[in-house]
Amino acid sequence: MFDDVQVISRGSNVADIQNKVLRNTYALLGLSMVPTIIGAFLGLQMNFSFMAQHPFMFAIGFFVVMFGMFQLIASNQNSSVGVWLLLAMTFVFGLLLGPILQVALHLQNGAEIVGLAAAGTGITFLSLAGIASSPARDFSGLGKFLFIGLILVLVASLANMFFHFDPAHLMISGISVLIFSGYILYDVNQIVRGGQTNYVMATLAIYLDIYNLFVNLLSILMSLMGNDRD
Repeated sequence: MFDDVQVISRGSNVADIQNKVLRNTYALLGLSMVPTIIGAFLGLQMNFSFMAQHPFMFAIGFFVVMFGMFQLIASNQNSSVGVWLLLAMTFVFGLLLGPILQVALHLQNGAEIVGLAAAGTGITFLSLAGIASSPARDFSGLGKFLFIGLILVLVASLANMFFHFDPAHLMISGISVLIFSGYILYDVNQIVRGGQTNYVMATLAIYLDIYNLFVNLLSILMSLMGNDRD
């Protein structure tokens, strides 16, 4: 299904390889949505009481497990094992959508909010990916600033688990939307400019951008539109 193009070899047409990497990335990205949706459906049926009672411990455990999975995918990025590990990871991420979807769908307009978040994510991705797909544009300079912003958001999110300050939560979600929108520009542009030549790692990066964009958009919409519960 996917072309085996991870490394640009001598004599290769660089533009052709970049196009193949981008095509394979989008194909694998589309495929990754299948286990995500299955995982999300199963997550809606699960009990996440431990997550609610011990959010900080769950967050630390989540980061440890996920970074372990990222390392496994990176170690197998040049083989089909990397593809299967990536799909397994997207299934887990789908499961972890369970808590926020459970809350959202218990709102009177929950289905509308989820639909708006999904539509907003799709429109944002398509628009930004289109902008970033021009090799003439260079967004590589965003990388350092986005990484610093991401670290600050992670620290602020962990701190807010203790303080439960709702305005801070909304502000963190808003900043996160900007950061992951910037990462879409950066990650897609890395492919078209030859900075990323492995479609497994490219898919991992863009998947995380889209996932986090959706979660934070959903969180914002729930705060602004979801006051009435069933």
